[in-house]
Amino acid sequence: MPASSFSGLLVVTAIAFAMPLLLGFAPGVRVPSIVVEISAGIIVGPSVLGWVKVDEPIQVLALLGLAFVLLLGGMEIDFERLSGRLLRLAGLGFVVSFALALGIGVVLRAAGLGPTPLLLAIMLSATSLGVVIPVLKDSGSLGSEFGQAVITAASIADFATVLLLSLLFSGQTTSTGTRLFLLGGFALLVVTIALALAGVARTMLLSPVLQRLQDTTAQIRVRGAFLLLAAFAALAEGLGLEVILGAFIAGAILRLIDQDRMMLHAQFRLKLEAIGFGVFIPFFFISSGLKFNLHALVSSPSALARVPVFLAALLLVRGLPALLYRPLIGGRQTLAAGLLQATSLGFIVVATQIGMALGKIDQATGAALVAAGMLSVLLFPLAALSVTPGRQPAAPREGPELAGLATEA
Repeated sequence: MPASSFSGLLVVTAIAFAMPLLLGFAPGVRVPSIVVEISAGIIVGPSVLGWVKVDEPIQVLALLGLAFVLLLGGMEIDFERLSGRLLRLAGLGFVVSFALALGIGVVLRAAGLGPTPLLLAIMLSATSLGVVIPVLKDSGSLGSEFGQAVITAASIADFATVLLLSLLFSGQTTSTGTRLFLLGGFALLVVTIALALAGVARTMLLSPVLQRLQDTTAQIRVRGAFLLLAAFAALAEGLGLEVILGAFIAGAILRLIDQDRMMLHAQFRLKLEAIGFGVFIPFFFISSGLKFNLHALVSSPSALARVPVFLAALLLVRGLPALLYRPLIGGRQTLAAGLLQATSLGFIVVATQIGMALGKIDQATGAALVAAGMLSVLLFPLAALSVTPGRQPAAPREGPELAGLATEA
């Protein structure tokens, strides 16, 4: 392997280590490290200093980072909360969001400012659940009606946008109808495997063995999670669907079958986060910065003008449907919910890269979309905290969060 590949890895790993460390020296600066990592990638990449480019080793590690982002994202879905009135309101809110986004996409496309309306609608309808949960926890709102409304809406948005992106904008050449049929087969397999795993995990024969091996050098539960991730990613790819759907579903299944997580293996989630956030996920976001075409953004006034346009579109598309929660949570918290729902970056980065690979998004538009996502992560959570009444920290609830994406995304 050429020495330059190791040099690139060294620079990227140095950035991954240094960025959160620097932020740690300034705890009052509430800048998510995902923004800093992408920015650092832009600076050292071809757009500015030209020290590093995305070579094969970095690309492989970044792909694994993307898989872990989706795996841990799927594990964020709290299925126990997806019921009742909140579920109905959140589902209706997503429908409204998508309709608004589609209308905005048509207008922007007609004005020559946006990509394919359907793709833009999917991108604008997402919410960064990994940002939202830590913000709610820090404000003591995680267990409140307000917090549950935001988390439910973000969970639905996460799942629906990943599903729509995989179904409608797969890199495979099969038709949408064929992919829909394959998606049905994929869903059937997912349900079958999930039920089988849930049954096997509870058998008296297997459970003691898992418990005995989980904290040894075998780390059997972590290996099993990685096997599940690889299996569903390969299954999705084999059926002509996007790999991101398989990774996301793998995380959701882990959440469903992990019923004894706080009794038999309380460290299981921490181990997966350590692998993801400690090794692979920084490669994905830093490499996204390396690929960021800063020249395409700053060399064109129209490209720069799209950044506030896309940011305003995010706020409108995801913020306006939060009015549905007003009877439940009141006016101020409705405003905070809208701001938090409009926070999105990780999915925008993923969808932008897929769109550019398919020729649906040009470099300038892709850069403007990512820049708008970065601004949403910087501005909207802070604005939400400023309008949310102060609270005492809530009692801890079962179910961890993507803490790395809070200091990350």
